[in-house]
Amino acid sequence: MPKEVNARDAKLIQYLNEAYGKEKQLETALQAHITLTTRPPYKKRLQQHLKETKAHAKLLERRVKKLGGTPDAGPDIPGPAEAVANLAGKAVAAAQGPLHALRGTGEAEKMLKNAKDEYHEEAEEIANYTAIETLAEAVGDKETAKIARGIRREEERMAKYLEKLIPTLTKAVVQEEIPAGERKSASRSRSSSRSSSSRSRSSAAKSSSNGSSASASSSRSSSRSKSSKSGSTRKRATSGGSRKKSS
Repeated sequence: MPKEVNARDAKLIQYLNEAYGKEKQLETALQAHITLTTRPPYKKRLQQHLKETKAHAKLLERRVKKLGGTPDAGPDIPGPAEAVANLAGKAVAAAQGPLHALRGTGEAEKMLKNAKDEYHEEAEEIANYTAIETLAEAVGDKETAKIARGIRREEERMAKYLEKLIPTLTKAVVQEEIPAGERKSASRSRSSSRSSSSRSRSSAAKSSSNGSSASASSSRSSSRSKSSKSGSTRKRATSGGSRKKSS
């Protein structure tokens, strides 16, 4: 007989299955993104995360079974899997066609779009596992909390990678799609600003140096004047002493 599931485990199974469905969804998305990625470091990171994603799904599947539930990635769609996938792909492509035309069709633009989508998905996954970890701790399920914590940390590392990658891909889009003349104007403006700032610092340094030189010169002049006066005083004193001896 199947294990009777109480309210505590039923809620854990619900949350775990929600995360499981997202992981299975991302397996397909990552495989597609890898085929569209031409930057070797980015492709390598996606391949690594695909392995992580598959491992996450297996961990969740085992935990759901352990709690007495059935792993469920979402509602099934009737019909052969390939036919359904092809039909869904065509529908998505038809719907996104005009949007992709607005976004651009270059390699850099496609990779940027994928990276932004991935970043969005990572945020959702982090939220899922944060909720699972909190729920598990609240009901005393240390094993589920540990699993959720470990997966969340891997999702956070991927999110940080994407956060740094997105500006790089955006600059690649600029290089690929913005005419050089339109890019140089902004570059010249920044260069001019830096040059002006450098001249200002140089002038200030020279002014400070001149002031220091003048001060040093004045100090030396004052010292010589005092020395000269001291010498004159000693000479008068010596001369006076000589006249007294002579008398």
